[in-house]
Amino acid sequence: MPSFDVVSEIDTQEVDNAVNQARKEIEARYDFKGSKSELQWDKKEITILSEDDYKMEAIKNILQTKLLRRGIDIKALSFEKVTEAGGRMLKQKVTLVQGIDKEKSKTLVQIIKDSKLKVQAQIVDEKLRVTSKSIDELQETIALLRNSNFEIPLQFNNMRS
Repeated sequence: MPSFDVVSEIDTQEVDNAVNQARKEIEARYDFKGSKSELQWDKKEITILSEDDYKMEAIKNILQTKLLRRGIDIKALSFEKVTEAGGRMLKQKVTLVQGIDKEKSKTLVQIIKDSKLKVQAQIVDEKLRVTSKSIDELQETIALLRNSNFEIPLQFNNMRS
């Protein structure tokens, strides 16, 4: 029976490349000369350190631009509140959202059910498996989910016929 998986994944190598590009731009920009602004990346989250709100927003914009150019959806980023880091520095953590949690999976299943397409959706760990007798129905389901503007980025893989 034809099926595909709905997942939410991030290519960490592309995130690493984007963070490195953002660091280089921050070092080269005139408005950051002499500042202690920096980006830290530890494979799970990105930490932005800066001296003031203006520089914090500028670093955030640089990072988002570099990630978009690398094909990483901005919906995959979860920005926490800006906190003080001591020494007149501000700090903001950016968490990378991967996988589809149970609540969001249930919402996706409900979207699929409400569409009245002849497909079955099943939650498997942090992904959603959609099966049907017709490949056309599966393709309509993919189009439906792409157009749903869901709060996390969705990818479709493991298409089997």
